[in-house]
Amino acid sequence: MEPISFIIPSRNNLSYLKMCYNSIRKNAGYRHEICMADDASSDGTWEWLQEIGEKDNLVKYYRNPGPEREGLTILYDSLVENVATTDRLFFFHSDMYLMPDAAEEIDKYLEDGVVVSLTRVEPPLHPEGPEKITKDFGVEPEELKEQELLDWYSRYEPKEYTEGVFAPWAITRKDFEAIGGHDPLFRPQSKEDSDIFNRLLLNGIEFKQTWRGLVYHLTSRGSRFNPMAGGGVGKDSPEWIHTTTKNMRNFIRKWGTPVQHDKMMKPMVSPVYSIGYELTEAADVPMLRALEPWCSYLVSPGAEEIYEYIEEEQPNTDYKLIEKMHQDIPNTPIYDIRVRFNPWNLSQQGFEILQKLPDIIKDSGSEGDRFELDIFDIWIEQMIEHQENNINAI
Repeated sequence: MEPISFIIPSRNNLSYLKMCYNSIRKNAGYRHEICMADDASSDGTWEWLQEIGEKDNLVKYYRNPGPEREGLTILYDSLVENVATTDRLFFFHSDMYLMPDAAEEIDKYLEDGVVVSLTRVEPPLHPEGPEKITKDFGVEPEELKEQELLDWYSRYEPKEYTEGVFAPWAITRKDFEAIGGHDPLFRPQSKEDSDIFNRLLLNGIEFKQTWRGLVYHLTSRGSRFNPMAGGGVGKDSPEWIHTTTKNMRNFIRKWGTPVQHDKMMKPMVSPVYSIGYELTEAADVPMLRALEPWCSYLVSPGAEEIYEYIEEEQPNTDYKLIEKMHQDIPNTPIYDIRVRFNPWNLSQQGFEILQKLPDIIKDSGSEGDRFELDIFDIWIEQMIEHQENNINAI
């Protein structure tokens, strides 16, 4: 078996990180390196990493000294670039318990052109889905029913692999570096995984989910349910709400839609067109906030509101909003599809049309078409798809 580099960032999750490390060594042995990053923790993580690193020469570690956290998006790639030494990368979470046979399953399927995901066994705290197994063996390391979990696994009968992708997932270094790794647009974390899965799909990667290789996933302690992960109170903290909202809006700016996947979590990518909204009346800041992420360009006849919105929103994105938002329709078209409407006549039904417009155009539109749909006057000058431009990280 070729060695694997486990890639595991962590912030204030020491009890989980210890459980994670012990499960890897217990069930996968000592042939694989474990690369861990301490994201400015205050719970003794850094001291433990130094201690365990002296005992285990295949433990590699890195520290963000803080005081601000870097997050998964940056730390994943820092570990790959600066710490990991193998050509097989396994993106793992500190709140996961690695099951027996899992490393062998990665070895069985992983090659250039293929990403391998292990199947998650999760307590009912998480939403159910056909891509996972719902079983409750505990949600905290101290209450993990490890022997019950292993006894259940000894009786478990897996099905054949399916086509899905989610954490934990393994990839060759060649395929990871070919697309430039994670996109820092999604720092510190949230939607970085959905974005990279879209890009891998467009780059011709095949996804395989093995049902023999399992992890037990406790409680998303790296993010939603960790009261210290963001320095606040987990999923209900202002920081977490701000981060997830910011990165969802950036995902829509980049891909033209929210996250899409089939029932087995294989990503679905709609065409990305150059779409310009031409508003017939000036929009206020809340209306601009609602509309701006869904288009490539936005024309609103009123400078004050545009500049107010840009000042408010620009800190939340790497896209240059001043180049995207205009007061006047350009003399020379700079977008391929023109959508003209009065924003004050926009209903919920109309907004849903805007959200689905790329797929509507792909299914029913042709170059040169001009038609009305609800309140929208739509011209299709060209139908050039731009999603391939998103393969490499910004």
